[in-house]
Amino acid sequence: MSYIPRGPLTDLPTGHPCADCPVRAVTICRTQTPDVLAALRGLGTMQRLQEGQAVFHEGDPARRVFMLTYGSLKIYTLLLDGRRQVTGFMFPGDFLGVAVDGEYAFTIEALERSELWWFSRDAFTRFVDQNPSIERELYHLSAHELAAAQQQMVLLGRKTAAERLASFFYELLERQERAGTGAGQILDLPMNRLDIADYLGLTKETVSRMLAELRSRGLIRLAAQNRVEVLDRAGLVDLAQGSGGNG
Repeated sequence: MSYIPRGPLTDLPTGHPCADCPVRAVTICRTQTPDVLAALRGLGTMQRLQEGQAVFHEGDPARRVFMLTYGSLKIYTLLLDGRRQVTGFMFPGDFLGVAVDGEYAFTIEALERSELWWFSRDAFTRFVDQNPSIERELYHLSAHELAAAQQQMVLLGRKTAAERLASFFYELLERQERAGTGAGQILDLPMNRLDIADYLGLTKETVSRMLAELRSRGLIRLAAQNRVEVLDRAGLVDLAQGSGGNG
């Protein structure tokens, strides 16, 4: 779902503008030198978003790229008949907005109060051309997104409703662990039931039924409306991989 860079975290001197960045360990900045980081920081502008506020809309000119530093976002596209397909969720450290064409192919909207840094697309492209280390991270990001898209096709095309929801929870749990965030097996869900349904290709009612089924199997516990505790990780993985019975 999200790309977590590999490699050692670059040490920064005291007073460096990125020294206190809370997400540097999970961004494309992780392995960059202090000079490259300072130059990249100088290109950016910080933007705050309120819940429901769009970063950009489908069809807008693709003039900026973005790095999320706080909060969470959802990515979606609208079909011609007005139906919505959520294609992904973004979390702190994620990079977004790279467009193949001159327009964004989707809408990105804040799920909660969020903060991001944006860069002029032209200026960022020139910066990448001058810094191959950033280009390598973007290559790995693109490879990850391709693999994630293939996994999503399997999820939507072959998995049962219960398997889809189990896969979703397991992906969130893995992402949380790689990023070093969260509290153990607890998942705080910034997205609502309809967002999850539109991501998994289900109805809101089906998501509610599958939550009840996973709970009845002893795989999860609903600690609150938007908080899930994973009780049986192995069982959740078995179900996500299609070996945990029908759902």
